[in-house]
Amino acid sequence: MTDKTPPALYSFRRCPYAIRARLALRYCGINVALREVVLRDKPEELVKVSPKATVPVLVINEGEADQEIIDESLDIMLWALAQNDPAGWLDVDAELANNLIDANDEQFKPWLDRYKYPNRYQGVEPGEALAHCETFLDELENRLERHAYICGARASIVDFATYSFVRQFAFVDMEWFESSRYVALKNWLRAFMESGLFAAAMTKYPPWRAGDSVTLF
Repeated sequence: MTDKTPPALYSFRRCPYAIRARLALRYCGINVALREVVLRDKPEELVKVSPKATVPVLVINEGEADQEIIDESLDIMLWALAQNDPAGWLDVDAELANNLIDANDEQFKPWLDRYKYPNRYQGVEPGEALAHCETFLDELENRLERHAYICGARASIVDFATYSFVRQFAFVDMEWFESSRYVALKNWLRAFMESGLFAAAMTKYPPWRAGDSVTLF
């Protein structure tokens, strides 16, 4: 990719899906042209390449005959890791990793949304969303009590695919989270949030518009 324009990444700083995509790209040493999106005023270019118009979206070889669009955050992570995986994020049992990431994306995240935005959802009893979230958090806590990372002594794609969602959960009610029983989980999240990789992934950039100069990330 050194002889071509870098891939373009449509992103939103606080989106947990976009965060995990940026984490993987930075870890893999892949430069992208960052296009920070304002969700209430999405650029036409984003909608054109991905009609669902959610972030992140990675555009590889933009405008070329072999242009490729990747508009799922996990797929962006896997694409980046296929280029370079220096610390072995993929050195993990694939079935276990898939099951845990699926639990994060398909079970935890929907209830996290209901926990964070209770007024947006009908028929959810008080405490119901939190109770469902804790099912997943309990699984993580049990694993982190046994080893430093979710799947073992080394960090894997599972950690980096879930960090930003647990962080989002914690920030809904930080007082509750800090006083909770999740000792190992809190230590795991704190170490991540103090890391250089997280700091780099969370750098602030101005909103992008067509014609702007390239912002390399």
